[in-house]
Order: sequence, then C-alpha cells, then structure tokens
Amino acid sequence: MLNALSVRNIVLIDQLDLALDGGMTVLTGETGAGKSILLDSLTLALGGRGDASLVRTGCDSGQVVAVLQLAQDHPARAALRDNAIPDDEDIILRRVQFADGRTRAFINDQPVSAALLQRVGSQIVEIHGQHDDRALVDVATHRAALDAFGELEKPVAAVRDAWQALTEAQEAVAEQKALVAEALAAEEYARHTVEELSKLKLVPGEEAELADRRQQLQQAEKSAADVTETDEILNGPSAPAPALAALMRRLLRKIDSGGTQFQPIVDALDQSLIALDRTSDALEELKREMAYDPGELESVEERLFSLRAAARKHQTTPEGLIEVLAKYTADLETLQNGETKLVALTSAEAKAMEIYRKAAETLSTGRAKAAIALGKAVGAELPDLKLGSAKFIVDHQVDKHRIAAAGFDQIAFHVQTNPGTAAGPLLKVASGGELSRFLLALKVVLADRGSAPVLIFDEIDTGVGGAVADAIGRRLARLAGKVQVLAVTHAPQVAARAQRHLLIEKQAVEEGAFVRTHVKPLDITARKEEVARMLAGASVTDEARAAASKLLSEVH
Repeated sequence: MLNALSVRNIVLIDQLDLALDGGMTVLTGETGAGKSILLDSLTLALGGRGDASLVRTGCDSGQVVAVLQLAQDHPARAALRDNAIPDDEDIILRRVQFADGRTRAFINDQPVSAALLQRVGSQIVEIHGQHDDRALVDVATHRAALDAFGELEKPVAAVRDAWQALTEAQEAVAEQKALVAEALAAEEYARHTVEELSKLKLVPGEEAELADRRQQLQQAEKSAADVTETDEILNGPSAPAPALAALMRRLLRKIDSGGTQFQPIVDALDQSLIALDRTSDALEELKREMAYDPGELESVEERLFSLRAAARKHQTTPEGLIEVLAKYTADLETLQNGETKLVALTSAEAKAMEIYRKAAETLSTGRAKAAIALGKAVGAELPDLKLGSAKFIVDHQVDKHRIAAAGFDQIAFHVQTNPGTAAGPLLKVASGGELSRFLLALKVVLADRGSAPVLIFDEIDTGVGGAVADAIGRRLARLAGKVQVLAVTHAPQVAARAQRHLLIEKQAVEEGAFVRTHVKPLDITARKEEVARMLAGASVTDEARAAASKLLSEVH
C-alpha cells in the first residue's frame, strides 16, 4: 500500500507531507484546487514522464517521494533484487525534477533509470480515469488479466517452459544445419588437408626436437674436418708413434750393449708413446660420440622444412598443425555424422513442438472458459452502473500457427454499449464516462486476482449522479476491502463511502504573496460540511447539511 507521499516545489505545492492508510480514501475539493497536481506528482514518482513545467516557479528543482509497503512475495521486490537494490521493508520511490528538464530517479536511495522506476511503480500503483487508459490499451495486459482471473498460472508457466524448450530445440536444429552446410561446402579442401597432414604423421614437440638435432649435426659437420686431420696426423702414414717406437728399440739395444747414457731418452720416449696412445684413445672416443652421418642431417632438414612449409601454408606454427588436422578431421566427421545428428535434433524439435502444442491447447481451453466467466462476472456489475443494456465481451482469438511464449491466444476486451450496435475494442467504442465505469466493473471483478495493491481513480464518477454515483461508491468500497483505493471525486455518494476523507484546497500565503495547494484530513464534522458543499454547491444550506448527515449515517 501507499503509506506516505511527500511533495516539494511541484507547481502550487511548496511543501506537502501526506500520510495514507489502507481501505478507501477520497480526495475532494473545488475545481482548480490542485487535485490533478497531486496526481501528477504521484505519477512523476512512479516513473511517469518528467516536465520542467512541474517545478514551482522560482525553484531550481522539485521532488516527490512515495513510500510503499509491499508483501515479501510481490513481483516488484523481485525486480529490485534483480537490479541489486536493497529490498527493505518499505519501498521508497523518489524522483527529482529539475527546472532545466532533467530528472533523476531513486529507489531506496539507489539511483536508477526512469524505466526501472516506471516498471516498479506500475506493478504497485494503477491510476485510472476517464482519459487515462494505460491499464487497458495493451493487449498483453488483457491476456494477463484473464489469466489471473482464471487462475491459469500453472498452464501459463507450462506453455512458457514448453516454448523455451521448443525455442532451444529449434536453435539446435538451425545450428546443426549450418554446421553441416559449412562442412559440405569445405569438404574437398578438408579432405585434401587431412590427407596432406596425415602423411606428415605429426608428433607434438617434434619441430623443436628436429631444430635441436639439426643444430647438433651442423656443429658436428663443422668439426668433422678437424677430427679427420687429427686422425691423419696421429694414425696416418706419417704418424709419429711407429717412428718413435723404432727409435726406442734401437736405443734399448744400445743400452743392452753398455750405452747407459741413452736411458733418459728411452724413458722419455716411453712416456711419449704412452701419451700418444692416450691421445689416440681420446680421439676414438670423440669419433664415437660425434658419430656424424651426413645422411641424417639431410633427413632431419628435409623433415623440418616440410613441417615449416606446411605451417606457412596453413598460417600457423608447426606445433599448430596438429590443431589444423583436428579441425578438418572434425569437419569431415561433422559431415559424416551431421545428417544423423540432424535427424535426431529434428526429432527432438518435433517432440518439443508436440509438447508445446499440447500445453498451448490446454491453456487455450482454460482461457476460453475464463473468458466466458469473466464476461458474465463483469456483466453482473453493469446494470447498477447504468450500463444495463451494454455487454462486456472477452474477444478470444486462437491461432494455432502462432508459436509464442503466451500460447495461441490473442485476448482483447470488447464492449457493446447498445443493443444492435457492433461490438468493438473498449477504448474505441465506450465514451469517457462509460469507459471509467467498465473499468471499475472490471477492477471489482479482478481485485483479488492480479490487481496492483494500490488503485487510484481520478473522477471516474464525472457526469453521473444519484443511483449511479452510489453504485460507483459501493464498488469502490468493495474494492477497498481487497486493495488500497484512493479516489478523486466530485460525487458526495462516493465521498460518503470512504473510510478517510482528504480535502484539497488553495491557501493564500504571506498575505497573498503566493498561493499553494494544501491537503488536510477531515474529521466527522468537517467531513459533513464538505459533503454538504458537494451536495449544495457554493452556498451550503441547512438542508444540504441534513442531507449530508443522513448520507454519512446511512453508509457508516
């Protein structure tokens, strides 16, 4: 419910703090006192269009704050949570209108867009009047109202879920068709690429290993000449070891013949021969370690160059060729298995369509029954509202080719205002006064089934009087038993039905320096006087006061 409304510097309202209660509250006052300003202020707080002309003359900005109390499971709270806005006990909507035309919106002191403010506000408060058709113009609103009246929440959810599953199945089929078509278009190239890369027998990390081996072999190639030259010197025809060995043998014979002076030379030669033997052994070990094979270098280079050429062709690295091969192999597999998978997905799509159609048929049947019941329920309210010859019709159009989250059905509220005339859309056929009464009858029927918790009626009793005004008052009172009702009225029969009565009037301030709109709650005495004024006009008579007392006593 709307607990409080605070207005600052909006048109004729300089400062207004209004506390509100549940049930039915009426707002009355002379024409031009500011009733429309108050509703414009509330509309601004609910996310309505801003306008620089709303700012009080001489002020830089105006502000409206609406404090609302909602059930914990109300959809507006979910909208707040979805937008990371604190979900406090009270919901505080605030709108600042600047004189330059800018506006700022806040919910629970968090800055938000005007669109979110409007979304939340529309779920909590509905404002209705002869010229305010917001709640009736959208066909989706009619369908939602019918679903709420028929208590069709479960069938509606079933259709929505089935539609979501069908949409996903259709998307899967479309995606698979695209994959198969793409693979088919690239089949020849894919086969050639797979054949080419398969011949290479790709191995992860091979390119790095080949590059390292190539470097080793190139280094070995460069050292091969030095090894050969060393081997030729140590072991070739001119090798020193045989000559030194022969010399040492001659000297040994001389020593045996008494030439001991040659012993140091023989010892030195012996050490030299041992050193040469060790050098030869080291050379043989080096030759074994190098094991250089010119044919291996050629083979390594050929393999390395093949890998790098293929990588350049496919604009990747040699290591990336494995992924290229996997991609085109998968493309061929998609082509080979795609039709089989496509058949399975198409079958799943058909099954999803069958489930959707069954759920939509069930919902459509429920809506057909609810449409008849809603038409009868609203029709029962019309005679007392001086619409006895009118008919309220729920136009239910079924298109089984229409696949949508809401099902097959299009719902629109139509009326026939007089016998013999054609029925048509409510907004086109009904006059302003008729529209407001049709709306009231509809709201009475839907009060406990999907209605916003706060309903505001702006002069829906204009142009009627007597029994019709009393009927409107009684229905507003019935509504107030289920939702909070605020009614701006000129009808004393309506005003008398309310639990609370607020008087809107102009006040001259500072000896007429400026005028402001003032709202004050009326006690029983002041209320009788106001109802008497509404009955009598400008000059309140004793007879009018007596009639007001009688009217209030009959109602209360």
